[in-house]
Amino acid sequence: MVAGAFVDDAGGLTLDNVRTAASGPYLTAFVRSLQLSAITAVVGAVLGALLAWAVVTGAPDGWLRRVVTSASGVLAQFGGVTLAFAFLATVGFEGLVTVFLRDRGIDLFAGGAWIFELPGLVLVYTYFQIPLMVIVFLPALDGLKPQWLEAARSLGGSSWTYWRRVAGPVLAPAFFGSMLLLFANSFSAYATAAALVSQGSPIVPLQIRNLQTSEVVLGQQNLGRALGLGMVLVVVVVMSAYALLQRRTTRWLQ
Repeated sequence: MVAGAFVDDAGGLTLDNVRTAASGPYLTAFVRSLQLSAITAVVGAVLGALLAWAVVTGAPDGWLRRVVTSASGVLAQFGGVTLAFAFLATVGFEGLVTVFLRDRGIDLFAGGAWIFELPGLVLVYTYFQIPLMVIVFLPALDGLKPQWLEAARSLGGSSWTYWRRVAGPVLAPAFFGSMLLLFANSFSAYATAAALVSQGSPIVPLQIRNLQTSEVVLGQQNLGRALGLGMVLVVVVVMSAYALLQRRTTRWLQ
């Protein structure tokens, strides 16, 4: 992929593929991919962290923890055609919820076919981002020692002081590291978007698919490799930052 990004159709070295990948509709696709990844990472991290905290406050071996962790393990891997079909059957043009609300005077698609655009991808991606956050953030919450809260209260500190001075700084690297992991997970996802968006290529993975398979743009596979190289560079930066944050998290929660 790296070599192909800098080779033209005749086999000579060129920078045209990289220049094209960083301009026009391909740059727009990168921006949309970054927006999609950032939005779903933030929403998934916040909601997933709240759900993980609700699990931690319960009994360590209780039914709530077992059910939530088991469901999160399954739903975090639930994607592709099955997930796209599930959402279309639920909130599509003739989905169960859509028809139910339409009969009561509420039209979910009054503003357009949002389910097939960026808002629809945000909704669908968040579905598997939240359980993934639960899985990766739960160990950090388990690392909080009850003695820290007791020590803070014995010294006259309130619950707010404990979270601001102790728990917050300790959990911050794990939280932001998990958010970066969710960002990379969303940025590299392909199958769900490919199954949901039948027309157009709003994000980079779909642009690459189009360049590799479409007869209209036949012969531009190396441009697809340049786009893939751009995705790899983004993921490398994100995962490097994630590794650094995880290292600090491990040190603080030992």
